[in-house]
Amino acid sequence: MDEITYEHLVNRLEGTSRADPEAFRWRVLLISSFAYVVLALTLIGLALVAYWLYSMASSEHRGGGVFRVGLFALTLLPLFWVTLRAFLMRIPPPEGRRLSRAEAPRVFELLEKIQKKLKGPPIHEVLLDERYNAAICQVPRLGLFGWHRNYLIIGLPYLLGTPTREVVATLAHEYGHLAGEHGKMGAWIYRQRNTFGAIHEKLAESAEDNWLNGLLAAALDRFAPYYNAYTFVLSRQQEYEADAAASRIAGEAVNASGLVRDTLLGRWVEEVFWRRFYDQADDSKTPRFLPFAAMRTAFVASYDDWAKQENLRAEMRVDSGLHDTHPCLRERLEAMDCKATLPPAIEHSAAESLLEGSAKPLIDEFDKAWWARHQADWQRHYEQRSADLKRFAELSALDLAGLPTTESFELARLAYRFGKLDTALLAIDRVMGSRDVAQGKAGLLKGKILLR
Repeated sequence: MDEITYEHLVNRLEGTSRADPEAFRWRVLLISSFAYVVLALTLIGLALVAYWLYSMASSEHRGGGVFRVGLFALTLLPLFWVTLRAFLMRIPPPEGRRLSRAEAPRVFELLEKIQKKLKGPPIHEVLLDERYNAAICQVPRLGLFGWHRNYLIIGLPYLLGTPTREVVATLAHEYGHLAGEHGKMGAWIYRQRNTFGAIHEKLAESAEDNWLNGLLAAALDRFAPYYNAYTFVLSRQQEYEADAAASRIAGEAVNASGLVRDTLLGRWVEEVFWRRFYDQADDSKTPRFLPFAAMRTAFVASYDDWAKQENLRAEMRVDSGLHDTHPCLRERLEAMDCKATLPPAIEHSAAESLLEGSAKPLIDEFDKAWWARHQADWQRHYEQRSADLKRFAELSALDLAGLPTTESFELARLAYRFGKLDTALLAIDRVMGSRDVAQGKAGLLKGKILLR
């Protein structure tokens, strides 16, 4: 299904959902059950074939029956096994650093209060990771048969940049997906969308190695767009219901403030903080400061950088996408009947209040682990840049008119990299038309110089 057809289908289904939400929910339930029915019928059909062949082997035509049983073992049994594995396929748990109750008792007390108010299932594990985000993840231990284990994943950067009251709203939103906020039927469909998607992905990954997996993956390829469209519309509606749960727990004003902060500060972290941090590798063999230790100060100091009206206006012009079940900021605020206002600067982060004495040890642990993973790449970048700077100085000291074209191209490349655009343009103009340098590369570099 192409993108335009998929978009029309989603738009049509959204209209159907608004007209009769309950009927649409039942319709999605039937479609979600379809995968179970197909897999179950496949297993039953293969089992009946096996029984028939076994009966033939036990009859007077023993020789022919034994041959058929052998044929089944060689052809149908692998298909039976692949189909059964689709039911039981293991989905790996989310990655993160496990947080214990002893390390953060206030986090677990908060979760228990939210669980009690929303009357939902328990959180089995709380994980910390490196993202500016928070999420709930249900991992079925028996594939499509369920027996889910519930994980809460909280990003350490998120705790460092967000006040506690807004974290409460976010946790209530995420927990709302587990609780009865969508009804048992809706919650089951919400889980199955994630489970079915993970199984489809794993089958597609192994399609080249196993033709039977490829056969199942091809069948799911045809079914998946329709399944995704129906469950996508329902999942987006459930996001609004989870927002409503968050507003009941934390209040609409706090929830709205948190949504705006998550959007603006989250984008700043992704696009600005990490870029500035990695800029240190240009002239320092080791970071002058490590990322997580610097975040608390950086988030406060950068408030005027990311909390701008023009940034908020730009985000409010963004429309909801077709591949993200989270509605855009504008539509979420409109659903809560809240105005888009800039969140206040924080005085105390959730990391300070919820992690308490464990905050600094956890920050140090994350920084140490981060440096262990990135040290080699960091120092390789520093050494390469140092060598390039030395080479750039050597070439710049020479008379450009007397440089061979290959060295003129090298000078243009290095001058462009270090922002010396006038030098880069003079050098690249000497290269254009030369047979000594690939003109495609030369033209591309000149285009980059001119664009900058």
